[in-house]
Amino acid sequence: MQARALMLQGTGSGVGKSVLVAGLARALVHRGLSVRPFKPQNMSNNAAVTPDGGEIGRAQALQALACGVAPSVAMNPVLLKPQSETGAQVVVRGRVVGTARARAWQTMKASLLPTVLDSFAELRAACDVVLVEGAGSASETNLRAGDIANMGFARAADVPVVIVGDIDRGGVIASLVGTRAVLDARDAAMVQGFIVNRMRGEPTLFDDGMRAIEAQTGWTAFGLVPHCDAVRALPAEDAAEAPPSARRPGARLRVVVPLLPWIANFDDLDPLRGEPDVDLRIIARGSALPRDADLVLLPGSKATLADLAVLRAEGWDVDIIAHARAGERVLGICGGYQILGREIADPDGIEGPPGSAPGLGLLDVTTVLTGDKRLVAVRGRLADGAAFDGYEMHVGRTEGPDTSRRFARLDDGRADGATSADGRVAGTYLHGLFAADGARAAWLRALGAAPASRSHSADVEAALDALAAHLERHIAIDALLRIAR
Repeated sequence: MQARALMLQGTGSGVGKSVLVAGLARALVHRGLSVRPFKPQNMSNNAAVTPDGGEIGRAQALQALACGVAPSVAMNPVLLKPQSETGAQVVVRGRVVGTARARAWQTMKASLLPTVLDSFAELRAACDVVLVEGAGSASETNLRAGDIANMGFARAADVPVVIVGDIDRGGVIASLVGTRAVLDARDAAMVQGFIVNRMRGEPTLFDDGMRAIEAQTGWTAFGLVPHCDAVRALPAEDAAEAPPSARRPGARLRVVVPLLPWIANFDDLDPLRGEPDVDLRIIARGSALPRDADLVLLPGSKATLADLAVLRAEGWDVDIIAHARAGERVLGICGGYQILGREIADPDGIEGPPGSAPGLGLLDVTTVLTGDKRLVAVRGRLADGAAFDGYEMHVGRTEGPDTSRRFARLDDGRADGATSADGRVAGTYLHGLFAADGARAAWLRALGAAPASRSHSADVEAALDALAAHLERHIAIDALLRIAR
């Protein structure tokens, strides 16, 4: 017997579809059901490595965690990783197959529908319920031809749809009614109802609004979901959606992160947000890096040379070099590690136009970007002996004298990263490092901070449980199960 399936689509990007799927998945697991998440097509530079060595959107990895299962490439068969305003790397079933500019992608996407449907069938054969997440907006009729992310998938797989609107951004009545107005008759027939997400204040004040949407769309209201504070502990899918870091004036460790346009795997920062002795500041373009920082942290990048150019245009290179010369610490992760070196070369145009550029010169290493991408879960120990679990997800080969002072030693015998002669500047290819409680605690102590006695993974699990309980109270989950088919 095939699993039932239900799809959440949105009136736009960022309305909370990913979090709702994660919360509903955990709620259904609590009811004793076997659940799998599925997103036919995702666009994000926040990715996760699967046990079989592929990559999928980080949101689907979180949803898999909510289901209590290991992530797999079937859960997100098509992943687009933006490298410019109009182009992206295309990942199919966890492997890079090439790049495509926006217009070329509109032609290419229809050819991937069989792969998407096969992945969906693989999941459907292994569980009771598949929760499907759409991408962007269901109302983008200009992108409807060849669609595999929203109504094109829903109709091809015969999966009923619930539309999610975000009341917190305003205009939710118009967004939902407008979505109904622009859908063609066959697409509209797939929609069974709607959910209004992120209500703040008194929910009953929107009772008339819910009735107005029902009356003007003919759709069933499945719930009005109040804002849930537990969501702050969950990784955001996009950097722009990450919760702002609360300033902690009394914290002993002030960490500054320049927000570059092609930032990737920024969930590396999440475990630091929960540390009470860490003041984590994300600095937007147009502002100088604060001079009182103890550590400048450069995270990963999907377009390292492009981000390096922006870093220089903002004058942040001067700030970082001055920070290092003052004897303060700098850490680069993945693309950030490459930026700290003497030079980055991309002779084959792996991440953009072919070229090279001098790095910040804070580490005596050089990087050549190559076509072979390393995707692997790793274990190892930091230089001080603290154990960690993490993963590598990068292109490029980094070599030079400073690699003789490794950042970490992996269990497979390889050395990772580099450290400057004075020990104040370091780089690593390891993602997920701070999520390892012991390694994070040892690293914080070495920087003079007092780590909290907490488990990051336990915090995420508790947040998923709290979100599931919240949705049980505010969404008609029994009714959703009845329409799933």
